Amino acid sequence: MPTIRTGRLTLRPWQDSDLEPFAALNADPRVMEFMLAPLSAEQSNAFATRIRTHFTQRGYGLWAVETRDAPFIGFIGLQWANFEASFTPALEIGFRLAAEHWGQGYATEGGVAALAWLFANTDEAAVHSWTAVINQRSRRVIAKLGLQRVAAFEHPRVPEGHALRRHVLFRMSREDWAGKVGSADA
Repeated sequence: MPTIRTGRLTLRPWQDSDLEPFAALNADPRVMEFMLAPLSAEQSNAFATRIRTHFTQRGYGLWAVETRDAPFIGFIGLQWANFEASFTPALEIGFRLAAEHWGQGYATEGGVAALAWLFANTDEAAVHSWTAVINQRSRRVIAKLGLQRVAAFEHPRVPEGHALRRHVLFRMSREDWAGKVGSADA
């Protein structure tokens, strides 16, 4: 399974030692503010199992992320949507980092590296991202990655009437990425 290195991060396959800090991250109400609820340790471990299975099936996924100073700070990477909507099937770029690592540009740095890996190593035509309309932090990261807003939608896994039901969908095509990389090199 691939490992990706940036100036400050290593995006790597998951290890058993990641499970405990991942459970702590998923139990943190700050990290899970825009999810339906924090996860129990059992739910977190089940999520980690799904992430590992995705890697086995696809050869890529939501990489575990470490820094020089921290062996696990969360995940950044790629996964296929696990719900039905007008735009699915869709490959998503996503991220979830421990709160103490927010505001340092890690999600953007790792996201750019994941996008570069995706478009260099697969034939995927596009990548998407989505988040609750009210999640301004994630929306800023998605914009910094260069994905463009496509539409708003009602997330089918969020109950009707819930404040998090309304989501924003973003997309980047292979051509958009090539233009972004080409303009950055100019």
